[in-house]
Amino acid sequence: MKCRVFLLVIVLTGLAFAEPGTPYVYKNWRQFTVEDGLPNDHIFAVKSQGNHIWVGTENGLARIDKRSGKVESWTEAEGLPWRVVTGIDVNPRTGEVWLALFGGGLARFSAGRFDHWHQMNSGIVNDVAYGVAVQDEFVWVATTAGASRYNTVTKEWQIFTEKNAPMEEIWNYGVHYRDGKVHLAVWGSGVLEYDVATQRWKDYLDPDGEMEIDLYRDDGIIHVITTAANYIDKTLWVSTYFGACRYDGRNWRGYYNMDSGLASDFINNLRGRSEKEAWFATDKGASAIVDAATNTWVTYTRDANSATGRAVVTRDKTVIETVEMGLNLPHNYILAVDIDGNDVFVATSHGLAWGIGDGYYPGLRPESTVSQDVRRNQP
Repeated sequence: MKCRVFLLVIVLTGLAFAEPGTPYVYKNWRQFTVEDGLPNDHIFAVKSQGNHIWVGTENGLARIDKRSGKVESWTEAEGLPWRVVTGIDVNPRTGEVWLALFGGGLARFSAGRFDHWHQMNSGIVNDVAYGVAVQDEFVWVATTAGASRYNTVTKEWQIFTEKNAPMEEIWNYGVHYRDGKVHLAVWGSGVLEYDVATQRWKDYLDPDGEMEIDLYRDDGIIHVITTAANYIDKTLWVSTYFGACRYDGRNWRGYYNMDSGLASDFINNLRGRSEKEAWFATDKGASAIVDAATNTWVTYTRDANSATGRAVVTRDKTVIETVEMGLNLPHNYILAVDIDGNDVFVATSHGLAWGIGDGYYPGLRPESTVSQDVRRNQP
């Protein structure tokens, strides 16, 4: 009996100190650039919807057919109201494509026609728009002078600035809607949350009040200069120019390059996949935290001197594995990310990367399980 108890203790101790597991690494990538039909390689926005990938560039809008790889594009010559497309969202019910235009306000693309709203013909607060989000019959636009909400049924506009929302600054970088909550990422005002049911605002600010550093670790949002906020599975992911953070409704966690797999603290955008996983668009690569509980990351970069790519798997700051692969990203300066099913789409300053997630699994798997899956999939 004592021997059995002793063996059980040994087994449980071994499990407690076992490695958490291995994350999925994207190894199959496709790229799209001007050579494939994009109107411009400098990509600000990407949105995957159904069989199409919508791409917003510095000089036009593009649509990629996932099945054929065919690229269609629209510039001002084809009726696009403004050349620079900085944000894209698609109404899941109607299929209408909504565009944030950097200097041109808001546009809708439907049935081959563009409709255009700007300061001279509508109630939009400013024409320099960074992001757009569809919320039922409403369309939200993040601009440099506040946020605007357009009611597509009544045709009415509502403006949110420091006069009627808790904005210390009014420069809105991003907007996102999911599960009854709209989140605005605001330069100098952290993240603002609008509850659709109660029509009330809530702000998330760095409690220590220091602009230069995060004085107290994990006490709240890490910095008030935010670039994006995504809400998914009751978890809020936030990107800033000084790192990233996660809030599960009770606890905050900050992430920095110095103690995680984050390629850089300078983050342009993000896309949350679940309460465990989020992808960050940094100026030095695409970084994905794939398991928040163990702080496990996979960062994808391209070798600037060769046509090769690399994925580095880290836990905290310790490198677990380095995976060499063929070309993955067109460039390491990432401006946006989108996720659709198993696939991931990365917008860079020199083209679009499509990571095809054959065999994708969330979180971590024990090494033995991964090895069995690899052997099972081999011819």
